[in-house]
Amino acid sequence: MRLQHLHLLLGIAQTGSLRETARRLHVTQPALTKALRQLEAEIGAPLVVRSPQGARLAPAGELLATRAAAALREIDRAREEIGWLTGRTTARVALGVSPVAATLLAPAAIARFAARFPQVRLHVVDALYPTAFAQLRAGTLDLAVGPLPPGGAGRDLTSHRLLASGNCIVARRGHRLARARRLATLEAAAWVVVGPAGGPGDPASLALPAPPRIVLECESFPALVSVLPELDALAMVPRAFAERFAAAMQASVLPLTDPLP
Repeated sequence: MRLQHLHLLLGIAQTGSLRETARRLHVTQPALTKALRQLEAEIGAPLVVRSPQGARLAPAGELLATRAAAALREIDRAREEIGWLTGRTTARVALGVSPVAATLLAPAAIARFAARFPQVRLHVVDALYPTAFAQLRAGTLDLAVGPLPPGGAGRDLTSHRLLASGNCIVARRGHRLARARRLATLEAAAWVVVGPAGGPGDPASLALPAPPRIVLECESFPALVSVLPELDALAMVPRAFAERFAAAMQASVLPLTDPLP
């Protein structure tokens, strides 16, 4: 199996076309087809399904493409590290940050890092829980700063607790439930899912009398800051985020006495 085989498989996954993949890899389509047949013979299973609409990966091709992407990333990282070792290139570190991390931790840390390691290029991206863990495991992130599940990050990842920031529920000022003290009184409320489903901002994790009525799914915290003042809805956010942006959201924190997850 050669690197060209891995690139052609990922190219087909991305383009859905043998012709376009061949163009991107700067090879002829017959040469690509021959390489694909060689790979299928080596694997012992069909990897691509052809149709008048194009080409798509077969189940075995999807499995191999996932491994191929990880292998190619590791090879790229090895080249980078060798270049760094020999002084020929600068290093690159991919950092994922949650909204709270971006607000409270990242600015000063990034400034100190840049001053200490000017030859390292830092790539910062938004990383929401729980997708950040998948990005770490896939190798697209080197490290992530964000929520940690109660059971930890898993045996394959190393984690360090930096701060504790519980959740709170916010509503626009003047909302009829802005002074609610018990979760049971929020039964009829409309809700915003903040971040991915199943994450810390999903009201499905609350001990509500009935399933929450969702009116908006919002994975953009800047958008939430702008939209919440216009909505008759509640949102569960990290308390540190609410404290920083309550004024911008024109929001009040509900004085709940019931514990939140």
